Amino acid sequence: MTSPASLAANAYAKVGLESDVIAASPHQLIVLLYEGAELAVRMALRHMQEGDMLKKGTAISKAGNIIQEGLRAALDTTKGGDLAAQLDALYLYMDQRITLAHLQNDPAPLHEVLGLLRELREAWQQIGTAGRPATHPLRQSIAA
Repeated sequence: MTSPASLAANAYAKVGLESDVIAASPHQLIVLLYEGAELAVRMALRHMQEGDMLKKGTAISKAGNIIQEGLRAALDTTKGGDLAAQLDALYLYMDQRITLAHLQNDPAPLHEVLGLLRELREAWQQIGTAGRPATHPLRQSIAA
C-alpha cells in the first residue's frame, strides 16, 4: 500500500518534471531524454539483479521508447548530415543491445548502453554550456 506522503512526493516530482519539460529549450529536451533513458537502463539493471523480470521488462521498454521515439525521432537525417546518420545508427545499435540484454537476461549490454548514453548526454551538456547555439540535427518542429 502506498502512503499518502509517497503519493504526494510522486505527484510533486511529476509536476516538477512537467514544468522542466514545458520550460526547456530544444537543447535541454534532448538532455532530459538522455537522462530519462539512463534512468530507465539503471532501473532495468536493478530489477535484473533483483530477479524482478516484469519490472525489468517495463524498464527496458521505457528505455527503448525514449531512444526510439524520443532521441531517434528527433533526428532530421536530411538536414543533419553525417552526424544525424551516425546518431541514427547508434540509437538503433543501443536499441538492439537493450533488447539482447532483455532476451538473454544479461546485464553487460545494458552497462554498454548506459555508458554510451552518459557520453552522449555529457557531450550534449558541454555543447549547451559552451554558450554557442546547439547544432543537433533536430526536426524542425522540435527546433522551432
